[in-house]
Amino acid sequence: MSNNQFLKIRQNLGFIGSSPALDQILRTIEQVASTNILVLINGESGTGKELVAKAIHALSDRKEGPFVVVNAGAIPEGIMESELFGHEKGSFTGAIGQRKGYFEIAEGGTIFLDEIGEMPLETQVRLLRVLENREILRVGGSASKSINVRIIAATNRDLLEDVHAGRFREDLYYRLNAVNVKVPSLRERKEDVPLLIHHFATEFCNQNRIEYGGFTDEAIDILINYGWPGNIRELKNFVESIIVMEKGMTIGSAAVRARLPVSDVRMNTQLPVHINRSNEELEREFLYRALFEIKNEIAQLREAVLGKYIMPNRRLMPGLNNIEKDQMDFVANDFGRIEEETEDVFPTVNQMEHELIYRALEKTGGNKRKAAVLLAISERTLYRKIKEYGLPF
Repeated sequence: MSNNQFLKIRQNLGFIGSSPALDQILRTIEQVASTNILVLINGESGTGKELVAKAIHALSDRKEGPFVVVNAGAIPEGIMESELFGHEKGSFTGAIGQRKGYFEIAEGGTIFLDEIGEMPLETQVRLLRVLENREILRVGGSASKSINVRIIAATNRDLLEDVHAGRFREDLYYRLNAVNVKVPSLRERKEDVPLLIHHFATEFCNQNRIEYGGFTDEAIDILINYGWPGNIRELKNFVESIIVMEKGMTIGSAAVRARLPVSDVRMNTQLPVHINRSNEELEREFLYRALFEIKNEIAQLREAVLGKYIMPNRRLMPGLNNIEKDQMDFVANDFGRIEEETEDVFPTVNQMEHELIYRALEKTGGNKRKAAVLLAISERTLYRKIKEYGLPF
């Protein structure tokens, strides 16, 4: 694929990034687009599977034909076959007229069967016949109708595992899986995160006539290392939301940490992770590590904050906003007092967590949003912890 083609796909269809993983996806698209071979796209939710299908269609000879998207997971089982293949008048209660299905609507173009793993087994049988014979039979009909449609399917499930479990037909799986395109998660293309952030922020601000001061390098680093279980969709929603909430300000690490799940913000550590534990145990272990790291570094941090940067007149550190300065004050002073008060006996995780949350709420007069910012956790997590410890706020 030429550089111009790469640029065209990225600009026209929304592929943002320069990672090797993304380049490989685009090269695969080029190889399969000019054929009618069946394509199965695998990837987590939010990775852009529909974008890949649109690119295949846009580079094919069918680009002037329709591109029909069908979410198999969103269609009730009772009307699935009618939606896909159409029905004849009187074929069932409520069928007051003849109706075309999605396959007929997509004639001459491409049909994209998203979440194919959610399709009922009975419908899978009929789909297999369509793939083999290139014909559809409307519900209640007696004569088959030839179709000229490119079929692309996608799933976020392990279909081979579903085959072994009897949830998906083996013959249909191998028929669909002629070419498999694996769309990488955002965790597998971290170098693209800054480019995506810039793209989403610029697009959103232009559309809504919003000005903002960008993200600090520290904020970008946090976003690069966050797990993004919702992938690109989650990142886009996050960027748009934080721009609105920060009201045009430069977005720093404190604002980012306050809006990300606390268990995923500090994932980098030298200590081993025991994966055979419950989610609650893992969350507690990550929290313990975070507190342990803070305790080990508190002396240096307090010295840096109080001795070097924060002058007697309490001026802001250069480049910091009020929220970030308040956070550093809280860590240096309140956490330091907890350390001094428990110098002889190392407190438990619950004791440290309880005390930190209590002091943050006390300092903010019970304002939970401000307390969450001081603690660098989400408000949702804070409310849960308040309930868990029975705090009087």
